[in-house]
Amino acid sequence: MRVLATVRDALLDAWAVLMPVECAGCGADDRAICANCLALLDPSVTPRTTAGGVTVFTALRYEREVRRLILAMKEQNRTDVARALSRPLAASVARGLTLGTAIEVVAVPASRAGYRRRGYDPVSLMLRHAGVRPARVLTAARATSVQKALGVAERASNVRGSLRARMPLDGREFLLVDDVLTTGSTISEAARAVREAGGTVLGAATLAFTPKLHG
Repeated sequence: MRVLATVRDALLDAWAVLMPVECAGCGADDRAICANCLALLDPSVTPRTTAGGVTVFTALRYEREVRRLILAMKEQNRTDVARALSRPLAASVARGLTLGTAIEVVAVPASRAGYRRRGYDPVSLMLRHAGVRPARVLTAARATSVQKALGVAERASNVRGSLRARMPLDGREFLLVDDVLTTGSTISEAARAVREAGGTVLGAATLAFTPKLHG
């Protein structure tokens, strides 16, 4: 393993000469994610509960370098960090899958505007790197505003009715997956859409949570 790590580092050093890059978390040279920031992605999976009563397993705290890594993937097209971020997300998903024996994973879909802006869905991208194939059962029902500058009540109003199921979901059980647990409004909206189609939501999993709201 030590030999493989040495070879990997040598290849990364050679690649950095040809294609200079900086760490998306701290700005250090030569790595998409430096060793220090990579260590911050060690998951600590913890169950939390939304105001709507959904149990959500979270892996990381959405702050400092971790926050910058996630934002780089979502807002700066830094898809080169998705594989590393997929590992803590996979840990949250694994915990969520223990809630039942026939649970299907469903990614909360990105907004239409977000998908057009990026050209990809961050959650689906991370799940693909994690080797998880989500069930494509939810889709956008209407456009929404950017959530970032909205308060708790405004976020809930913004996403209410924004998702719908593609088909009847009677008798099926689901684990919802999203990137960051902030107020819980997006998870609640996804749960509503699944339940209205006859499905059961056993829980959810996210890459990170906002300490200010879920400390």
